[in-house]
Amino acid sequence: MPQTKHEIPDVQHLLPGQLPQLAARSPDAHKGQFGHVLLIGGDRGFGGAALLSAESALRSGAGMVSLATRSEHVAAALARLPEVMTVGVHSANQLMGLLEKISVIVIGPGLGEASWGKSLLSVAANARQPQVWDADALNLLATGSVSLPANCVITPHPGEAARLMGISTAEVQADRLNVARALSQKFNAVAILKGAGSLIASPDGRVARCDQGHPAMATAGLGDVLAGLVGALLAQGMSAFDAACLAVWLHATAGDRQGIYGRGLAASDLIPAIRQLLEEQSPCLK
Repeated sequence: MPQTKHEIPDVQHLLPGQLPQLAARSPDAHKGQFGHVLLIGGDRGFGGAALLSAESALRSGAGMVSLATRSEHVAAALARLPEVMTVGVHSANQLMGLLEKISVIVIGPGLGEASWGKSLLSVAANARQPQVWDADALNLLATGSVSLPANCVITPHPGEAARLMGISTAEVQADRLNVARALSQKFNAVAILKGAGSLIASPDGRVARCDQGHPAMATAGLGDVLAGLVGALLAQGMSAFDAACLAVWLHATAGDRQGIYGRGLAASDLIPAIRQLLEEQSPCLK
């Protein structure tokens, strides 16, 4: 892929006061107005990723959140997140009833690449709802074994982006802007290329960049939180590009706020900060 010598000037920089906003909520608002997010993930040994994503979606304003995960993780999910409707699924057929009730799908955190995860992803790929594909969903997409549906946001880190584009991670990092655009065009999806200076690219040519963030964010689980956040904003009626832009800024700025305490940042530390920032940017009440 050719190198970019100069930054292309039509990149929007995400700054306070210039961010997409959620509409204010009226005094008679009810949960049915703010979407129902279904999180799909958490194979054996990876249940925490799905829980982080579900908690993020819940705390970011989704009206309802469901979690489809391994049965072994149901007890932990109910203990940590009683507000999330958690279902243990053994096979893809068990997802069919859930898909009739929800408005947005987030799939990939802790999904794994074994037969369980592949079968669930196959069902999601044929669903009509807007979706966020993250983590192992992207690794399976890169194999060519499944196709991305319409109305999707994909959230690759540089290694995942390299697999999706068939190039090296070094090539991704050397030409991040063109890679973000190429990802969006190849998959006809809004692409969030994560990393320092995260980029959000839309198939219509728009690109945004976020320069917020903190080195303390170099820890596991941050992507799971971001995926749930994007899903919650989609569920509340934002377009895919606007949801991706606002989510990336909220996530990175929450990292800045929590990063002042130094090393040892946990992914769940970001969730209360994201909630506070979201209210500052898009107040809930009139």
